[in-house]
Amino acid sequence: MRKIRVGILGATGTVGQRFLDLLERHPQFTVTALAASDRSQGKPYAAACTWRLPGAVPDAVRDLVVQAPEPPLDCDVVFSSLPSDVAGPVETRFARAGYRVVTNSSPHRMDDAVPLLIPEVNPDQLALLDACKQTGGGFIVANPNCSTVMIALALAPLAARFGVEAVAVTTLQAISGAGYPGVASLDITDNVIPFIAEEEEKIERETRKILGSLEAGRVAPATFDVSAQCHRVNVVDGHLAAVRVKLGTPAEPAELREAFASFTALPQELRLPSAPERPILVRDEPDRPQPRLDRDAGGGMSISVGRIARDAVLGHRFIALSHNTIRGAAGAAILNAELLLAKGLLDS
Repeated sequence: MRKIRVGILGATGTVGQRFLDLLERHPQFTVTALAASDRSQGKPYAAACTWRLPGAVPDAVRDLVVQAPEPPLDCDVVFSSLPSDVAGPVETRFARAGYRVVTNSSPHRMDDAVPLLIPEVNPDQLALLDACKQTGGGFIVANPNCSTVMIALALAPLAARFGVEAVAVTTLQAISGAGYPGVASLDITDNVIPFIAEEEEKIERETRKILGSLEAGRVAPATFDVSAQCHRVNVVDGHLAAVRVKLGTPAEPAELREAFASFTALPQELRLPSAPERPILVRDEPDRPQPRLDRDAGGGMSISVGRIARDAVLGHRFIALSHNTIRGAAGAAILNAELLLAKGLLDS
């Protein structure tokens, strides 16, 4: 099968590097264009980028010259990890130029015409792109905030089986979520920072869109309330969420465990290359999941759930964990693109 040519916007950043690492041997996509900020443009990627992941810069992209993040680029599909303050208009220009844009950035997530996609949860919302499919035009598909991914994925089997009426979540988020160089060492060492700009609002509104329903060509948000509090902690990779949930029908903790453990969905049915065999892995140990031990589950694409118990306030509680730069960012976007390809939405 001919591989789809992809370009990476924001290629030198933390998530851009993760894209290149995950795409190095991908069976469906090949990287043909790289774009980044002014200071990197005109240089071979290996010279423009300070590689922060284990190993070396992938050989296939070492000599690709970094370009400006503007159309045209020598590719068919664009993966975007641009900073949120510049991503919006740039991604719009690519979509209007006919490119398929799969973005990890935040500006378009709540747009009516943009699916906010987790393939295991809301693939039906790709119907928002039906008009683009008929015309062959460009479009934008977004993946959620890095914490929203694990929260919405964990809630999906509960919503389907029991209904969800309210959610309260407290996140403990890794420093890699702030990009490089991230949080100053004198701020995060021996400390927890109880504020991440705009993070709580993103979780609250994005979760309701993802678990919402299609009505008259747009997504009607789910009607339950979501309350989030977010904290930055001294962990390199791996976001953790303590979740309390009020269900629509009574359930035993064992029933929640079974709903998590048995959950599979369309990506597993289609055997998409990046889809983990089990999207949700249940840990029964009293002190799991933990970022250092569990963030790489399923190649970083599974979330781990544990501490499933009754809660005196909302009824039930559990802990969820995911790898924030894989399932929460680059891996999420790549899985989205794999589903788009399987659905015929990346055909030339």
